[in-house]
Amino acid sequence: MTSGPPTAADRTLNADVRWDDFDPHQYVGHNYLVMQAVDEEIVTLVRDHFSDHFEGGDRVPRGIDVGAGPNLYPAFSMLPWCDSITLLERSAQNRRYLLGQRDGDDAHQRDGYDAHWDPFWKVLCGRKGYADLDDPRERFKKVVEDPIEGSLFELCGAKPGWDVGTMFFVAESITTSLEEFQRGVHCFMHALKPGAPFATAFMEHSQGYRVGDIEFPARDIDTNDVRTALGDFVESTVDIQRLHTSDLVRDGYTGMILARGRRKE
Repeated sequence: MTSGPPTAADRTLNADVRWDDFDPHQYVGHNYLVMQAVDEEIVTLVRDHFSDHFEGGDRVPRGIDVGAGPNLYPAFSMLPWCDSITLLERSAQNRRYLLGQRDGDDAHQRDGYDAHWDPFWKVLCGRKGYADLDDPRERFKKVVEDPIEGSLFELCGAKPGWDVGTMFFVAESITTSLEEFQRGVHCFMHALKPGAPFATAFMEHSQGYRVGDIEFPARDIDTNDVRTALGDFVESTVDIQRLHTSDLVRDGYTGMILARGRRKE
C-alpha cells in the first residue's frame, strides 16, 4: 500500500520545483561514478528486452529517453536499434551535461562521454547488437540529437512519434501528486507508436531526494501504482517487477521497480 496523499503544506507539484538548479555533477557523483548492482541488473534486463525485440530486424527511425537527466544508460540501451535518439529534459544544467557527454570536452581532452560510463556499456555488450558496435562513443555522437527542452507532460499534446522509448526515475521523482505521476506515465506512453517496445524504471516508496543542497520531491508508489498508471496503454504481456537489492543508493526509498513491454496496438 502507498501512503496517503500529502497534506497541502507538503504537496509539491512539478511546476513548483527549481529544475534549472539541478546539479548533474553532484547527482552523477553520488549515483553513477561506480555502477551499482541494481543498475547492472536494470541494464541487463533492458538490454535483453530490446535485443529480443529488435535482433535480426531493421533499425527503427526514432527513439526517445524522457526526462533523460544526467543518466546515459537509457540512451545506450537504444543505440543499436535507432537511427536517432531524442533526449527530452527540462533542466538547463542537465541539457548542458548531456551535450558535453555527447560531444566531448576539449579542456579535459575528452572525446565523448566520461570513462565511468564504460562499465554500463560493457554490460550491454553481453548481447550481439551492442557488441557489434565498434565505437559506441562515435555512435552516441551520431545518433543522439541535441537535448530538447521540455516537460514530459507536453508529450500528451503531441502525435505519437517514437518507435522505442525509455523513462527512468522520472514520473515519480518530479512531484508528490499521484495525479501528476499517473499523467506523466500516460504522456510517456502516448508518445510511443503502437507496438513500440519500452522500458521504465521507478523508485519504490521514495520520500524525496537531495541533490547538493536542494531537496526534490517524489511520489510514494509501489508496483500496483505502476501497473495502474500503465493501464490500457500496454499489452497484457507487460513485465513489472520489483528489483531486490540490499545496496540502496541513498536513504528514503525501499527499492526499484522496472516495467518492460510494448505499447498496445
